Amino acid sequence: MDTEELSLPRSRRANERLHALIPGGAHTYAKGDDQYPENLAPVISHGRGAHVWDVDGNRYIEYGSGLRSVSLGHAHPRVIEAVRRELDRGSNFVRPSIVEVEAAERFLGTVPTAEMVKFAKNGSDATTAAVRLARAATGRPRVAVCADHPFFSVDDWFIGTTPMSAGIPAATNELTVAFPYGDLAATEELLTRYRDEVACLILEPATHTEPPPGYLAGLREMADRHGCVLIFDEMITGFRWSEAGAQGLYGVVPDLSTFGKALGNGFAVAALAGRRDLMERGGLRHSGDRVFLLSTTHGAETHSLAAAMAVLTTYVEEGVTARLHALGERLAAGVRDAAAGMGVGDHLVVRGRASNLVFATLDENRQPSQRYRTLFLRRLLAGGVLAPSFVVSSALDDADIDHTVEVVAQACAVYRKALDAGDPTPWLAGRPVKPVFRRLA
Repeated sequence: MDTEELSLPRSRRANERLHALIPGGAHTYAKGDDQYPENLAPVISHGRGAHVWDVDGNRYIEYGSGLRSVSLGHAHPRVIEAVRRELDRGSNFVRPSIVEVEAAERFLGTVPTAEMVKFAKNGSDATTAAVRLARAATGRPRVAVCADHPFFSVDDWFIGTTPMSAGIPAATNELTVAFPYGDLAATEELLTRYRDEVACLILEPATHTEPPPGYLAGLREMADRHGCVLIFDEMITGFRWSEAGAQGLYGVVPDLSTFGKALGNGFAVAALAGRRDLMERGGLRHSGDRVFLLSTTHGAETHSLAAAMAVLTTYVEEGVTARLHALGERLAAGVRDAAAGMGVGDHLVVRGRASNLVFATLDENRQPSQRYRTLFLRRLLAGGVLAPSFVVSSALDDADIDHTVEVVAQACAVYRKALDAGDPTPWLAGRPVKPVFRRLA
C-alpha cells in the first residue's frame, strides 16, 4: 500500500465549524465533505487561474471549478476589471440600471436563437420560471423532465422526483413525469398517455453523450405536434458547447432556455431566455393573465451583469470554447493512455464532451463503485489535483494537464493493486464517498 498521505488539520477543523453552523457543512450539496474521502475535504483559502490553495497551504490544480461555473479561471483579469468598474457606481437601485439593457443586448447578440432574456441569481429560479411560464401558456399542469439528467431545480416540481423528497407533498410529485434521453418513441408514448396534460418537456440538450442524430429536431417536432413547450436547460452546455450554447451548435431552437454557471465566471447570474410571445406573458405588453415570471431583488446587481458581459465578450473574442475543447482533448487522451498503461483502462473511464469531461470508476465487475472513486480521489488529492470531475477551465496550461496525467498514472497503479486484491478497502482509510441524492444522511 502507498503510504504517502495528505494531512489537512486546518481543513478538518474548518469542516467541523462549517457543520456546526451550516446544514451539510456547505451551501451546495455537491460541495459537501461527504463527496470526498474521509478527512480529505480541503477547505479553500483562495484561487487564481486554474489553481486553488486550501487553508493548510496546499496548492491544487482544480477541475470542475465552482461546480463548472468558473470556466475562465479564478479572478480572471477581464472579468474582475469589469466588476470593479461597477462597484463604485452602486449595485442596486429603485429602478433598472442601464447595465440591465446592455447585458441583455450582449446576451441576445451572443445567443441569437433567443428573443428576450431575464436575469436571475441562480439556475433553479430560472428553470422554475420556465416551467411556470409553460404551464401558464398551455393551461396544463404536468411537467415532463428528462430522467437521465441529474438536476434541474431545488424547487418542489423537481426535487420531489429525487430520493430527497422529504417535505414535498405527494400531490406535487404526481404532476412531474419523466422521459428517457434519446428515446423519441418513449417520449411520444408519454405525451400520448398524458394527452393535453403536459405543459413542457425540459431537458439538457446534451450531457456526457452527444444527442443521437435527429433526436433534438424530433423533440422539437413532437413538442409542436403535442402543443407543449420545449425547454433546454443550458446551465452546463451554455457556452461550453458553443458561444451560442448547445442550441446554436445543434441548430435546434427551443421555446425557452436557461443559462447560468459559465455565464458569470463564478459571479451569481443566471438567465431565462426564449420566444418573445412566451416571455412577454411575464411582462407588461400583453393582454392575457399576468405571469409572475422572475422578480428578484438582486437579479440585476450591476457587478454581476458586468461580469456576464465580460464573460460573453471574452468567449467570443478569445475563442474560449475552442480552447476548452483543445484542453479537454489533451487531458482525455492523457488520462486514457495512463489508465491503459496501468491496466485499468476498462475501470477508469473518461466520458463526455471534451469541454465537460467526467470520469467513472468501475469495480472488478465493471460496475460503478463509490469505493474505487474514493481510492482514486485520495491519490489525486495526494498529488495536488482537486478533481471531482475532469471539467476544464481555459486557465489550465499544458504543464497543468501533463502534471494531472502523471498523478492519474500514479493513482491508476494503486487502482490496479486494489483490483488485483479484489478489495479496495485497505486503500480507503475511511468511509467511501457518497452520492448526493440519497434518502438518509
